[in-house]
Amino acid sequence: MDFERARFNMIEQQIRPWDVLDPAVLGALADLRREDFVPHNARALAFADLEIPLDLGDTRTGEVMLAPKVEARLFQAAGVDPADRILEIGTGSGFMAALLAHSGASVISYEIRADLADFARENLARAGCHRVAVREGNGYDQVCSGNEAFDLIVLSGSVPFVPDALLAHLAQDGRLIAIVGREPVMTAQIIKKGTTPGSRLEEPLFDTLAPALKGFPSQARFVF
Repeated sequence: MDFERARFNMIEQQIRPWDVLDPAVLGALADLRREDFVPHNARALAFADLEIPLDLGDTRTGEVMLAPKVEARLFQAAGVDPADRILEIGTGSGFMAALLAHSGASVISYEIRADLADFARENLARAGCHRVAVREGNGYDQVCSGNEAFDLIVLSGSVPFVPDALLAHLAQDGRLIAIVGREPVMTAQIIKKGTTPGSRLEEPLFDTLAPALKGFPSQARFVF
């Protein structure tokens, strides 16, 4: 298979038509070898317009590598700056973390599945992505129990809602990228802290569907 031709076609036929036009984003997609981040038996599908299951054994677990155009659109919306301190929850194959680190930013990425965390580390090392630290465990719980703050938070999967406890770990001028909702209605969003305590600003980006991230609350807690 001619991977370079397939990569070119992916960018020109899938990603540009989805209004992904930022030269830095397109450059990252051209530079990174997406085929090296998919399970070996799926290399021929690396550039197809579909989600790729991240099944490393015989059991289907539900995690996927998002479709190229969805990853690209989320990455473009993130507007990564080299000075950003970035958190990703849902490492998966490591490809989104590699994109986020491409500009020189540092990335902490959590993966709840031990085998996927190892898989991502191997993929990132092979690609020379040394600015990504993959941490194994429930990213939501671990971040919310600590005191780290981030300029950018990316959720690489869907959540029914974005908890206030996670938004609290966003720097005041930072942003959070997430796919929010439940099937059959989900929307990719940029979320920022509002000007008053506990408020938020939500900007819809596009409608899409994605598997749910494990370890997140299923419904908001109400305080009376």
